[in-house]
Amino acid sequence: MAFDKDNIIDQLKDASITDLNDLVKSIEDEFGVSAAAPVAAAGAAGGDAAAKDSYDVELTESGDQKVKAIKAIRDITGLGLKDAKGLVDKVPSIVKEGATEDEANEIKEKLEAVGGTVTLK
Repeated sequence: MAFDKDNIIDQLKDASITDLNDLVKSIEDEFGVSAAAPVAAAGAAGGDAAAKDSYDVELTESGDQKVKAIKAIRDITGLGLKDAKGLVDKVPSIVKEGATEDEANEIKEKLEAVGGTVTLK
């Protein structure tokens, strides 16, 4: 018996949703496979790539205005002078971990306004 895929496709086009659901369940039982697993994995991978929930804000360069960058870091993080200076001196350094998109963009704008270079990860 020859395999006629065109005939099968035509039959599937005419089938009801209930018939197709029964067919999927029968194929899963017969061959020991699951039709839901590849779809769920693809959905999860696509969701991660499409929308990111949190960002790490990294200061990659402090710029020419180090004093202003230190003040901006203090305002953003609430760190003391010594710790803020340490972040600015040891670039690249993470300024904020797990920030929302809006918060990350706001921090980026503040640091770029004082000459810093920022990367969102």
